Amino acid sequence: MTQILLVGTELPLLEGLAQSFAALGFTPTTAQSLQEARDAATLRPPLVAVVSRSLAAAGSADALSIPLAPGGALVLFRSVGSVLVTMSPTVQRAVLADLTLPLERNRLIALVQHVGERAKATGRGRTSGPTDEASIGR
Repeated sequence: MTQILLVGTELPLLEGLAQSFAALGFTPTTAQSLQEARDAATLRPPLVAVVSRSLAAAGSADALSIPLAPGGALVLFRSVGSVLVTMSPTVQRAVLADLTLPLERNRLIALVQHVGERAKATGRGRTSGPTDEASIGR
């Protein structure tokens, strides 16, 4: 199952996203801080880390240090009505998307599905070595 990491302090929003991802067959994990996110990602690297923009702005190096699965992506979000915070150029380059949630929930789900498909197509989603004869050179 594909791991999704949701990081932020907006607990009702994160819980709603977690339920949506679980219903689609993903394995969501939530964290309220970047440290907690890094600890969770160390055990099970997520394909996509969805991080609150305010947390990422406060600790850009911490946000970038969250381990991701091969082919994984970092997505930032902010809540409707929150103040837009300027991100460092390093974070801006590392981010796949910057969304306003819950308004762009469907876009987030589509992005996660696309990243999953891309990882599978490129072989980055593989957790074990090649198993069929063609891929092992026989």
